[in-house]
Amino acid sequence: MGKWQQKVSPSRLNLTIRDNKMIYLDNNATTQVDEKVLAEMLPYLKGEYANPSSMYDFAKIPAQALKEARVKVRDFFGAEDEKEIFFTSCGSESANMAIKGSLACNKEKKHIITTKVEHPCVMNTCKSFEKQGYEVDYIGVNSEGVLDLDELKSKIRKDTALVSVMWANNENGVINPVGEIADIVKSRNSETIFYVDGVQAAGKIPMEVKNTKIDMVGISGHKFHAPKGVGALYVNKGCRITPLINGGHQERGLRAGTENVPYIAGMGKAAELAMDNMKFELTEVKRLRDKLEAGILKNVFNSRLNSSAQDRVPNTTNIGFEYVEGELILLHLSDYGICASSGSACTSGSLEPSHVLRAMGIPFTALHGSIRFSLSRFNKESEIDLVIEKMPAIMDKLTKISPFQEELNKLRARR
Repeated sequence: MGKWQQKVSPSRLNLTIRDNKMIYLDNNATTQVDEKVLAEMLPYLKGEYANPSSMYDFAKIPAQALKEARVKVRDFFGAEDEKEIFFTSCGSESANMAIKGSLACNKEKKHIITTKVEHPCVMNTCKSFEKQGYEVDYIGVNSEGVLDLDELKSKIRKDTALVSVMWANNENGVINPVGEIADIVKSRNSETIFYVDGVQAAGKIPMEVKNTKIDMVGISGHKFHAPKGVGALYVNKGCRITPLINGGHQERGLRAGTENVPYIAGMGKAAELAMDNMKFELTEVKRLRDKLEAGILKNVFNSRLNSSAQDRVPNTTNIGFEYVEGELILLHLSDYGICASSGSACTSGSLEPSHVLRAMGIPFTALHGSIRFSLSRFNKESEIDLVIEKMPAIMDKLTKISPFQEELNKLRARR
């Protein structure tokens, strides 16, 4: 049995983290909970546990915590009114609430537009509507992962009910100009709803929806140092949707169920901290990302950058290693305590190559050997230095056992 299959005790895992032997570069999958976020949550996990909808005085503090978190998330979105903020359990629920809720209000229109590089929470939701008789157009991207806006514009019709485009891609980090896209959508059909999956943009770049024509944006707290299990959906006050979850009056009737006060309070604090740290994300995190990217490309002969697009979130790089399997790379990185990813965490159990990289036309030689490194504000320069140091040795070992020796020799000669 390989050591990656052996059961590891929680105490051993904690020891690894305490000893700083783990280098976590998979922050697009999830992030560590900030200590300040945890401190914000604890009172509502212990003493202040009342249901915020109750009428007695004991419920006033949790109810106030909800109000304050809603204001913080409103500011995080750059929205106008806290009444436009609805709390959910995650980004996937936010996407489903937006897409299904808006289509239910516009049943006579049966056309949807999305992209070929969306997260599965949007992609598979749109595919489910295809099975119900909807027509779905999937807009392509170029080799850098940049969306074809001319194609998008040409596909908008009178019966287009919804356009869904992600703010930033989870695998290559490419940022879409969602404000410009909203203008395009509304100029072609003012009644078409425009939803934005903002999960990978949240906390990495400024989000400002107030002066745009964006109808809805979904986020997930665990992507910016809040806990897993809480998300939010911005719904422009002029946009109508039907509830995904029916029941009580919570979230102004659009999302029934007793609010998860500790996690919502935590996400509010995480949103506040993210805004405070935005300059650091855009400068220092980007500097470390660029150093990692340049170091690997310089020192590993069979590496290639899968997207050098200028508009990328500052923490993400996707590097292809030709003629080597991505799973083997991840296992050897793990031997050094380095955590990275071969793509979206939601598809990590699949042996299929990334649909994002396929849409970009990444060569087959690098498709199965592409690794995503995604940083956070908690990463240190020494960690980046260690990854740059270890990658050549890892690749030297893996290329020696690759069945594509002739092709690898040609790559070495070119370098």
